[in-house]
Amino acid sequence: MQWGLLVATGIVFGLGAVLLVKLGNPGNYGFCAACQLRDIAGALGIHQVQLLQYVRPEILGWVIGAFAISRVRGEFNPRGGSNPGVRFFLGMVMMLGALVFLGCPLRAILRLAGGDLNGITALAGFAGGIWLGIYFLKNGYNLGRARNIENTAALAGYLPVILAVFLLGAVALNASFLNFSAKGPGSMHAPLAASFLIALLAGVMAQRVRMCLSGGLRDYLLVKDTDLLKVYGIMFLTALAANAYFGFLKIGFEAQPLAHTMHVWNFMGLFLVGLAATLAGGCPLRQLIMAGEGNVDALACVLGMLAGAGVAHGLNLAGSAAGVSINGQIAVVMGIVLTSGIGIFCREKVTLIEEGA
Repeated sequence: MQWGLLVATGIVFGLGAVLLVKLGNPGNYGFCAACQLRDIAGALGIHQVQLLQYVRPEILGWVIGAFAISRVRGEFNPRGGSNPGVRFFLGMVMMLGALVFLGCPLRAILRLAGGDLNGITALAGFAGGIWLGIYFLKNGYNLGRARNIENTAALAGYLPVILAVFLLGAVALNASFLNFSAKGPGSMHAPLAASFLIALLAGVMAQRVRMCLSGGLRDYLLVKDTDLLKVYGIMFLTALAANAYFGFLKIGFEAQPLAHTMHVWNFMGLFLVGLAATLAGGCPLRQLIMAGEGNVDALACVLGMLAGAGVAHGLNLAGSAAGVSINGQIAVVMGIVLTSGIGIFCREKVTLIEEGA
């Protein structure tokens, strides 16, 4: 892959994330595929936590950017049929694990770039989950092949961008059917136009390089390919420098924005995300980008993430600055067990042919 493209993508994500914090987003919250999707779930009434309700334009910008560039380059392709029900479940547990840690893998790196050392244990867990996912891949795990969708059914591939444009218009007009936080993290946000335009560019770049942290670690562990990891390395260094420049850098474990210090559950939360992302074929960011490209299976995973946000907050499973509840701890363990069960049972049938038969 072209070095210039990798570098540009890392800079757009790293600098863009810090600029969004400077413009009004909560600390270390410039980009997060899980928490910002959770805020959208709150705005739509999927959960009732009044502090976490806002249609984040960052998510919409990613989807619309991925759609636009894939159309321009002839890569938009409505397709699906690869076990969407299982992918919906994987999206749910991915969201659960991310909300226990309080961030997707992308935000884990951005938190680390802001000096939040809790990101280290979380990323170690993420790598562990990917390692287990690779074990299942090597032993035949497969959800089946996605197929092109034709005729009127192909309109399903346009649903993500249609919904994204609709929600963008709704939040711009302060539509009455949306919930808006009056205080707390949901009330803190950069101006809508800035959030959308930065995310739009990020969505274009993410589509071009197939940006995915679980895919990057998987590729490194399987074939020593480091292209995708380079993007995240550049993003980290850019965000680190920008945080230092703006005075946001605060190194330590304690009193970090939107974080807790329960290291075991930071590890376990992103372990679950890494495992589910490997079995689903992409991290939360990658699922949103693929949905923008017309992948209906990825859309099923994104819808699962939205539902997961509702379940996590409805049953007090999500983490908070105070830590992770016993409900959340049990749910993460159950999530790992059930997701491992998918890895074990969703395998290709291998037919052995006897020699000479």
